[in-house]
Amino acid sequence: MKLQFHRRFINLSLPIALIGFALFSCKSINPAANPGPSTPPPIASAGVNVPLKIPKETLTKLLNSQIPTTLLQEKGMDMGSGITGDLELKRNGTIKWTALDSQRIQLTVPINVVGELGLKPKGLGSLFQSKLPLNEDFSPVFIIDPVINANWGIGAESFELVELGGNLAIDVLGMKVDLSGLLSKELQKWGNVNLTDGKEIASLKTLVDLAWAQVGKPFSIDWIGGNTAFSIQPQQVKINEFFDADQNYNLWLGMDGKVNSHPADAAPTRAFPLPGLSSNENSANELEILIPLGVSYSTLDELLQQNLDGKAFRVDKKTTMIPSNISTQAFGDLLAINMDFKAEQTNGKTVSGTLFVVGKPAYDPDSQSLKFEDINFKMETGSFGAQTGVGLKKRKIIRRIEDRAIFPIGDVLEESFGSITERLGLSTPILNLKIADLTIQPSGFYPMAKELVIHMKASGEVDVKWK
Repeated sequence: MKLQFHRRFINLSLPIALIGFALFSCKSINPAANPGPSTPPPIASAGVNVPLKIPKETLTKLLNSQIPTTLLQEKGMDMGSGITGDLELKRNGTIKWTALDSQRIQLTVPINVVGELGLKPKGLGSLFQSKLPLNEDFSPVFIIDPVINANWGIGAESFELVELGGNLAIDVLGMKVDLSGLLSKELQKWGNVNLTDGKEIASLKTLVDLAWAQVGKPFSIDWIGGNTAFSIQPQQVKINEFFDADQNYNLWLGMDGKVNSHPADAAPTRAFPLPGLSSNENSANELEILIPLGVSYSTLDELLQQNLDGKAFRVDKKTTMIPSNISTQAFGDLLAINMDFKAEQTNGKTVSGTLFVVGKPAYDPDSQSLKFEDINFKMETGSFGAQTGVGLKKRKIIRRIEDRAIFPIGDVLEESFGSITERLGLSTPILNLKIADLTIQPSGFYPMAKELVIHMKASGEVDVKWK
């Protein structure tokens, strides 16, 4: 008798335990509870770093195109020793240079000195008023420490005249007077005034502004949620410059900024201004842009309905479930799906009710699809038998929802972002830039009160072709 009673107890308690477990599982989510506020998405940002290696030939072209033709023009110049003159120094050939170390270069600048020299109008000068014409060629050699200033001006931190590269001798009253020392002194004086402490002798600002006007212009993207415009607002532009052992001029250029969203019909018409330059210690070639795209819950409802609404899926060999009336909302940091369902069994029984499903939106890069992970649900309405039956099949139902709630977006990504490679490319008189190995995929999902915000991350490198 004791043994028979024990068996009956086991046979009775096991179903009760299973039913209790099933009901407990269904009550693990409380739709009426406040899950707390959704975590706001991080600020959408853009960052690019390009280690430019400017070949010596290219920098030679740049120097010859940017350094002014007229270097010095002065009248009534006091050259000492009672001599005065009007001088004009013009470039007269191709500038050549050699890097001495990582910061300094030696410049050979062919120049033509044109002017007139004479004695000051006193003493002998009052007797000889005529001035001697001057037209001589020189190739002075300078050492400078070039620098790019915060406003993109090209200057030099230091200046040294190594040699004059010629002799300046004139005939005064039958006597040869060598004025090379005086000319050297004037060139040194001119260099100290104009080529030290970063004083600007040329500027890259026009070239940079034209390039940024092309790359930084706002762009638009057609997405599931409609057309949205975006602009990049630079917050920091960084630079590092040095010469290497192969005489290349290295520029590590970097930019960090914020990505702003705009209605498609209210986008800015021009690029944001660039800030001043700061130091850059990053030598990597990298591009990363976070683009925030929003999908309204009504649009998400439509997508889910296309895959789930009214479409039967088999839970197991005996049960088929048909969802309907699907709607979505934020539930803290999770996405919640409300749906009615009808479950049909092979024995002819039918149960119905309402499910409150929550899960984490995720991205599968292999299939290029949006999906849901860590799905859980609670049955809000339905008979005790229906709740028990659903609870017992909970794991299978979750797997079927995970299988069904998948949205391929590979084609959408290609159509929406296909032009971004060309859009971020750049063509200038000295080089072409284009984005290489660009990948675009979702990097974060943020269920907010009115929409699901998806951060799309564009990553790649910058390919440089010098002209």
